Amino acid sequence: MTRIVAGTAGGRRLKVPPKGTRPTSERVREALFNALETAGELDGSRVLDLYAGSGALGLEALSRGAADALFVESDRRAVDVLRGNVAALGLGGTVRAGQVEAVVAAPAPSAFDLVLADPPYAVDAAALGSVLAALGAGGWLAASALVVVERAARDGEPDWPPGFEPTRTKKYGDTAVFWAEFTAVA
Repeated sequence: MTRIVAGTAGGRRLKVPPKGTRPTSERVREALFNALETAGELDGSRVLDLYAGSGALGLEALSRGAADALFVESDRRAVDVLRGNVAALGLGGTVRAGQVEAVVAAPAPSAFDLVLADPPYAVDAAALGSVLAALGAGGWLAASALVVVERAARDGEPDWPPGFEPTRTKKYGDTAVFWAEFTAVA
């Protein structure tokens, strides 16, 4: 079990998928979302939670004032748990089952202000770079959208495609969180 750290659903517990996912630790989530709140990135934002797992990142955003969230997850067991968490918290949000790469290759349902991506450590740099490029090229990102990627610190910063300006890096033990602003290619 994990829990929502703060906001309207603060303290509420979330179920986690049985195997194959690596939920973001509460310590990392708390630090990340405190920084996002301080930067004014949450209120009324449209959030895209990629590789959503239990939905902890997107649900934390909704609990702290985001207007809407789209959760994308490929693992069937994780999708079932994710749908249960979204329903149990009653904060809104839509769950989309499918491979992240395939979902972002399709037309965007809308442009998002904040993307939270916590890919499995097995997702290599090239695959992550392709997903980031598809977000930028496919209309998934609003102007000045913030993209936050969590990955193993040993893997280093993502290869940000053109149109992404890295703004912040923070390490938490074996985990690193990388921020970039989408500046759009002219």
